[in-house]
Amino acid sequence: MATKEDVLQALSVIIDPDLNKDIVSLGFVKELVIDKDIVSFSVNLTTPACPMKNHFKQQAEELVLALDGVSKVHVNMTAQGSVNGGKLEGLAKVNAIIAIASAKGGVGKSTISATIASELADQGFKVGLLDVDLYGPSLPTLFNIHNPQIYQREKWIMPIEKDGMKFLSFGFLFGDSPAIMRGPMVSGYLQQILTQVDWGELDYLLIDMPPGTGDIQLTLSQTLQLDGAVIVTTRANLSLVDVTKGILMFEKVGVPMLGAVENMSYFICDNCDKKHYLFGNSRVNLTERFGLPLLAEIPIENSRGGSFDNYDTNETNQDLVETMIRELGKRRYEKIIPPTVEFSEAEVTLKWEDGRIWNIPNKILRDSCGCALCVDEYSGQKIIDINSIPDSIHGKSSVPLGNYAVSITWSDGHSSSIYPYSKLEEIFNNLKN
Repeated sequence: MATKEDVLQALSVIIDPDLNKDIVSLGFVKELVIDKDIVSFSVNLTTPACPMKNHFKQQAEELVLALDGVSKVHVNMTAQGSVNGGKLEGLAKVNAIIAIASAKGGVGKSTISATIASELADQGFKVGLLDVDLYGPSLPTLFNIHNPQIYQREKWIMPIEKDGMKFLSFGFLFGDSPAIMRGPMVSGYLQQILTQVDWGELDYLLIDMPPGTGDIQLTLSQTLQLDGAVIVTTRANLSLVDVTKGILMFEKVGVPMLGAVENMSYFICDNCDKKHYLFGNSRVNLTERFGLPLLAEIPIENSRGGSFDNYDTNETNQDLVETMIRELGKRRYEKIIPPTVEFSEAEVTLKWEDGRIWNIPNKILRDSCGCALCVDEYSGQKIIDINSIPDSIHGKSSVPLGNYAVSITWSDGHSSSIYPYSKLEEIFNNLKN
């Protein structure tokens, strides 16, 4: 008869490609029971929609079944609960809460939210979509849900159910009437919709955030204890300037960034099948600029301008959701230990837990800023001139951005500098050489 040690040894060859460790050392194997020649166990993944789910199950069954004395294998695929522990009663059965945000309006954030929700539901997951844009709710139009009857069960507001998903929007409450209200009233409505909705059992709750980085966004981020956030942008210079604000807002309140979606990225000509990028061919890489993974480049297509009533999946949407879910899995598992950042009149020093120390002169680092105020979006050429940077320039404060970058505010007042750690390492190594 096979032992538990035999089973774990066999399973230890299954490697998670995102975390680069085997599922045994990751602690994914749970509830292992051996009853004579029958082996049962669970594989507890980082998130329900893990794209490796079926592959892991097949591998596990084959490996354990190959052991001497094993005739049957039962593998139960499960997923970790929210890392935030279901802080609010109405969200206690929600596995993951993800914000879809944009610091600037008009970039197609609501359409991306609807796309991700519809794709997840199409794959068989339990999905909710909450539209908290008080002044310009989009969900009623996107899903053709107008003037629905909102029910309340005891103290709980019940979301609308349609096409296998659950929906709630300020547009359901106010209809076509304009929301004319100020701070205290807005906060009151927001608290009610966040704390008094019974979402029931969901794999994913997506929050379609209002544009901007004001009180509504901060209140929502702090109240819901989000598992992650996706920032939606275009390549337009004005959009990229505001991306920095969105990233900083989420990181300051402890929300891990999953990545960026570049919407309205290109269109394909009917006659030449060539990708035409709307903001020029000399394009700055979003990952190089912000350190965030680029989840997808979404094209302009006729099909993206209509209702989601009859959603039809495609490869672009599948790739977007898979990449986002994989990033969520990594954020849930990894332990982020950013370097300490120290400032002096001469340089910025980053000290890592493993003993690495990077010293970079202030003027060189300030000159290396890749934000939209320092680099021309269309040409990719630097706007900032190192000769115009004062010799006395020095860092004033820093904010660690997850495990991917650090934001630095400079003594000249510049506050949109985001330095990916990969970029800082490159600068440091170039200085050594």
